[in-house]
Order: sequence, then structure tokens, then C-alpha cells
Amino acid sequence: MNLNKKSLEDLARLVQGECIGQSNLVIQGLASLDAASAQNISFVTDEKYLDKALASKAGALIVTQALQEKMHSHKNFILVPNPYLAFAILTHVFEKKHHDVGIESTAQIHPSAIISDSAYIGHYVVIGAHCVVGDNTVIQPHVRIDDDVEIGKDGFIDSHVTLTGACKIGDRVRIHANTVIGGEGFGFAPYQGKWHRIAQLGSVQIGNDVRIGSNCSVDRGALDDTILEHGVKIDNLVQIAHNVKIGENTAIAAKSGIAGSTTIGKNCILAGGCGVVGHISIADNVTITGMSMVTNNIYEAGSYSGGTGLFETPQWKRTVVRLRQLADVPLTQLVKRLDHMQTQIESLESTFKLRK
Repeated sequence: MNLNKKSLEDLARLVQGECIGQSNLVIQGLASLDAASAQNISFVTDEKYLDKALASKAGALIVTQALQEKMHSHKNFILVPNPYLAFAILTHVFEKKHHDVGIESTAQIHPSAIISDSAYIGHYVVIGAHCVVGDNTVIQPHVRIDDDVEIGKDGFIDSHVTLTGACKIGDRVRIHANTVIGGEGFGFAPYQGKWHRIAQLGSVQIGNDVRIGSNCSVDRGALDDTILEHGVKIDNLVQIAHNVKIGENTAIAAKSGIAGSTTIGKNCILAGGCGVVGHISIADNVTITGMSMVTNNIYEAGSYSGGTGLFETPQWKRTVVRLRQLADVPLTQLVKRLDHMQTQIESLESTFKLRK
């Protein structure tokens, strides 16, 4: 039974939008334009989806006023400036909530740990000495929380997560399955042909409203702490090495790797598969496009790309041959050739002007 039924008017109020049409229409959930039924609400963000919207069976649509004026076949709307943001807000209305509180019988908790009465501790959770778990935080089964770890309020720690290294986690933080926070950083000193382990003495500090996906690693610092500031969003399968600092509201997509002691600014975006070398800094408001390799400091905001775009295989093979040929030509010869070509172009331009 769906306990989250809402009237169209109630939903409009939640997103501070204008309700148009049947205000008492009962909405049972969100759905895509293609899959929506008369009991669902969907959203439209752009005119390129107009045909789909007109064909949709959704009972109501979240749109801008400009889009609503082009949809005479639909009668029920919520008008907002940003339909995608309104959709994001309403997902929380229809999300299945975890309402259990208390500690399951199979959990093992050190007597010195402080667990809020409103928290939930699932089966087979292990919590070490002097830990803190805040109000309304949910710890799913099989989580391991080592000594001196602190977790704020309204958090969600998914199954098989390990929190170690005395890490400190803020409020409203979500950490998904199989992620390790505070594990040992990759630190070794080379000497006489051997690698000598460096004990990692720092920790991890995670701010409020951070989200970390599944199968991620955030390593503790070697001396100072690894820091994720408020609002950072991390996708699945991301590696963040020791002593990295990530600024507020930066988002990092799947399969990216950040090497040690790198600082990334605020409001940055790293698309999927990016690699960042260690000991560099990236300014605020920088976007790195997918599969790029960042090897130097970035001092100015903007979008940066690396790597080579996709070719058909035969064309790619020809391109590689040309690149190898260029590599065999001394730079001075290339410069001379370019200068000669420039002279020829200027001569042709002069000739064309004289003929006119």
C-alpha cells in the first residue's frame, strides 16, 4: 500500500510552485514521461521533450510557464522556474523511509560508545570504543566502525561499510555499500631497492551533506587529515588518496582517482574516469571532462579536457602513424615548415586582394 499519496496542490506547495488544473488530483508517485500513468506526475525540462510530454499519460506535469503554454492536451500542471529541481525535491516525498530505531540483538557495541536513542544499529554491526552515532542516523547490517569514529545526525551508512582511522563524519552524510573511509594511505619510502611502509597518522574529516557512493576508498592522511568539505558528492568506484582536500559542493563521477596531497577547489566537477596526479592544486569552479588526466596545477576557473576523442579504428591507426612521424621530426624543422606555410598563406591572401 502506498502511504505517500499526495494531492497535486500539496505537491505544488512543497516545491513553491503554482498548481494548475485539478488541485485535489491524487498523485501516487513520480514516473518518466514514457512510463507514467494517470496516477503519476512527471517533469519536462526542455522543448526537445515536448513530443514525449504531449504523448505522455501522466496525470500531471512539472513544467515552466513557457512550456505549459505549448501543452494544450494536458490540463494538470505544477509551474516552477526549475522543473528538475522540483522533481529532485519530490523524490524525497515518495522515497521509502527507514523508520526503525534501536539496536539489533546481534550488534556488538563497546560500552564506551555513545549511541543516540533515535539511531538505528542493524544486525552484526561492530562499533568500537569511544565512538559517537548521532540522532536519527541509520547504520545498516555488517558495518564496522572502529575506535574513536564520530558520525553526526541524520546519516545513512549502508551495509559492509568500514569506518576507521578515527574519522569524523558530519550531519546528513550518506555512505553506500562496501566503501572504506579512513583506510591506510598508500605511503612508502624507497630505500635500497625496497619499499618501507610509512604509518599513516592522520585521519579523515567529512563535512555535512556529503554523499559517497559504493566501493569507494577515502584514505586517511599521512600526518594531516584528508578533508571532504560540506556538500561534496562522490560517485561509485572513486579513489581519494591520503591528504587530499576537496572543496565544498564539488562532484566527482565514477572511476576517477585523486592522488595524494592534491587540493581541489569548490564547485568543481570531475566527470567519469578522470585521473589527477598528486601534489597539485585545482582552482574553484573547474570542470574536467571525462577520461581526462590532470598533470599540472589549474589556476583559473573553466572547462578542461584531455585525451583523444573516439575515431573509427582505421582512422585511429592512421592518426597514430602520423603522430609517430611527427615525433621523429625535430621541433625546429616543424617550426620552419609552419613559418613557410604561413608565408605562403599570406602571399595568397595578398594576391586575392589585388585581384579584387
